[in-house]
Amino acid sequence: MKRPPLGSGAPLPLCQEVELDWDDLRIFLAVARSESLSAAAKRLRIDPATVGRRVARLEEAMGARLFAKSPQGYALTEAGTRLLDHAERAEAAMDGAREALSGPEGLTGQIRIGAPDGCANYLLPQVLAQICDANPGLEVQIVALPRVINLSKREADMAIAVSRPTAGRLTVQKLTDYRLHLAAHRDYLAKHPPVTAPADLCLHRMVGYIPDMIFDKELDYLAEIGVTAVPFASNSVSVQLNWLRCGAGVGIVHDFALPAAPGLVKVIPEAVSLTRAFWLVRHADDGRVARLNRFADLLAEGIRAEMARLEQLS
Repeated sequence: MKRPPLGSGAPLPLCQEVELDWDDLRIFLAVARSESLSAAAKRLRIDPATVGRRVARLEEAMGARLFAKSPQGYALTEAGTRLLDHAERAEAAMDGAREALSGPEGLTGQIRIGAPDGCANYLLPQVLAQICDANPGLEVQIVALPRVINLSKREADMAIAVSRPTAGRLTVQKLTDYRLHLAAHRDYLAKHPPVTAPADLCLHRMVGYIPDMIFDKELDYLAEIGVTAVPFASNSVSVQLNWLRCGAGVGIVHDFALPAAPGLVKVIPEAVSLTRAFWLVRHADDGRVARLNRFADLLAEGIRAEMARLEQLS
């Protein structure tokens, strides 16, 4: 049966058999997620020209254009979008097959986890170190970004979020609640007017997020307590904490981060106390990969235990 012309956008006839190479699908996924031949090549550690040839070969086999090239990069066409879901399912099946053949012994290989930088700096390192101590063949990477991690583009194998996602082919598991309070350095408090109620904060320099760079409404702490002026602002929790450590002012701090800054003390904790949650977010297809399931279980258990330990110290 004759194929439709390449680029026609017409679906393949149902009776036509198309032989697909998994390696071509793997390259297709890399280009779809990175939207660039060079970025895909870097991820796959092969030559960009090879990536281009393999994409062309796959398009020829499918009888349809899978990508539209523009100055912004490679965007999926309608046909490419239809193929994406099937390619991701094939990827999950391959991961599951490798897992089955490797046996139930300790976790191995590389796992990348995305997280907001407060969690990434003050909670995840010790939790992941313990997991890796028990699984010497495991390699972990933490992606700490002040934005939502895109799992569809495989920026990470899983991500920790501060809001529960409501869209996308994702599985979501609540990890734990955590608490936040106003805090300042002892030296700062000794030199400035006392804070006995939220109204007194107008007499102090506040430390917090850059308002137009708050990527999740759950992070808009200061607005929740009526603070609008933020003389010391950063999109990084670590920068904010370091400002507080050097006596710059008063700000909202995660209780689990306080043990890392022994000079800080809570300010009016009875009047200002916030509670948020961490959510573990995974791509829906990864639920069939036993290796990732085991890691997620260990991660959840470790985070809950470490959270309880750190908050008891704060």
